[in-house]
Amino acid sequence: MTVKLAERAGAAMPSSPNGGAKTEIVSLGCRLNTFESEVMRAEAKAAGLKDAVIINTCAVTGMAERQSRQAIRRARRDNPDATIVVTGCAAQINPRAFAKMAEVDYVIGNAEKMAPSTFHRIARAEGGQDGAAPRVAVSDIMTVRETAPHLVEGFEGRARAFVEVQQGCDHRCTFCIIPYGRGNSRSVPVGEVVRRAQYLVDAGYQEIVLTGVDLTSYGGDLPGRPGLGQMILRLLDLVPDLACLRLSSIDVAEVDGVLFDLVTTEPRIAPHLHLSLQSGDD
Repeated sequence: MTVKLAERAGAAMPSSPNGGAKTEIVSLGCRLNTFESEVMRAEAKAAGLKDAVIINTCAVTGMAERQSRQAIRRARRDNPDATIVVTGCAAQINPRAFAKMAEVDYVIGNAEKMAPSTFHRIARAEGGQDGAAPRVAVSDIMTVRETAPHLVEGFEGRARAFVEVQQGCDHRCTFCIIPYGRGNSRSVPVGEVVRRAQYLVDAGYQEIVLTGVDLTSYGGDLPGRPGLGQMILRLLDLVPDLACLRLSSIDVAEVDGVLFDLVTTEPRIAPHLHLSLQSGDD
């Protein structure tokens, strides 16, 4: 995965020293975290969660995890009265370590952060209703078999929109811990991808970025096993007003002929790819 550390989702950190009234998001790591941060922003708002900071952590490198801890400490220092919720891959993999941090109020897993009920429980607990929400709610990510069907209405402060088409990874590379934070590979059905893309185009977005953990493994778990290239062909055909489609990180070993031809000949696909290069030594 391509790492973009300490990327802020929207306003990211509250400008008020007391945290303000709304929930703010600090998103570290990949574009998938960026997408999920917008889902959490909407779910927290719908649940009525206020005066909170959600740290969406990354675990792809040791530095990413350190920056996650730094972001947590900074959030508490700048917002002493806010509710601090920690989630993301680092929290999924090592929830106990984050629960031990004095700055943290709640630790939630990567599956839990996509569930509306999680934010309703926290909001009720913070409002003194219905007792307490569990301080640590992190389930076994390997048991998750589907992607959550979230339709994000917009991306605060961004010209590009993101559409999640795939989650998790079936590879077990010795240097990579991400499958243990994201679970096994699972894909969003083509029709749902088209529906999400059309919604965003109708909302005025000219460019969409397809995101996933192992994007080129798309479709292996779906009926008929449609590849990423086949899905993109359908997407471009059924959403003709989409001006530009961009791909996030891909594994070159998984690129088939259909995808190669699309990237090299289709003018609506941005001629730019993030490739995972682990070493410069041949």
